[in-house]
Amino acid sequence: MESYVSNKRGPSALWAHVLPFAAWIGLMHFLDVPALPPAWAYAIRSGLCLGLLLYLRPWRWYSRPVWRHFPMAALWGVGVFVAWVGLEHPAVGRWGALQEFYVRWGIRPFGELRPEVAAFPFAPETCGWFLTAVRILGSGLVIGVIEEFFWRGFLYRWIFGGEFTAVDPGRFGALPFFAVALAFGFEHMEWAAGIVAGLAYGWLFLKTRDIWAVSFAHALTNILLGAYVVATGSYQFW
Repeated sequence: MESYVSNKRGPSALWAHVLPFAAWIGLMHFLDVPALPPAWAYAIRSGLCLGLLLYLRPWRWYSRPVWRHFPMAALWGVGVFVAWVGLEHPAVGRWGALQEFYVRWGIRPFGELRPEVAAFPFAPETCGWFLTAVRILGSGLVIGVIEEFFWRGFLYRWIFGGEFTAVDPGRFGALPFFAVALAFGFEHMEWAAGIVAGLAYGWLFLKTRDIWAVSFAHALTNILLGAYVVATGSYQFW
């Protein structure tokens, strides 16, 4: 039980887990205006949501990190990154039919190939290295953490019913496990890879019962993906 506590209950637990994620989604649309460059919009969204996360402190309902879980979390983070980019990597081009099937049906919109990316608003040559770094770190250290408190910390346990903070993170339920993985997957354009990621992060949460371990894995995946995007020019992932 060292990685889980439930001695702080009440409505504030729900808002602390849900509001940062809701704010991220809301600001994604609110800041999508022609007058605001996308890189600046992302930086503002990251800053505001980080501030909200720090103010609400959803980690109050959890124990401190258990460091022995982090090597496994690192492997999971790297594995999800490889799965995310793997089927679109040029090395898989030798299996052209498999790659084309994945791009047509594993990525939204269904039945279409990815369109060519005409603009690279987060590229260093477009927005500068500072905003590119904010994009990478925001995807890992802000939304990656926010999503774990929402999807695994809150929604997975809320589906069981009752006070969600009283549900042991190690408790398995087929409905919440697969429902959250599916919802997490379809939140992303790369929905098939997203479902794989949702299953992987969900299993890690059950195995370790440690929200910090799964948050670290998710953050590492997103940071590796950001570094890969910038290094290879694969801006279709952003």
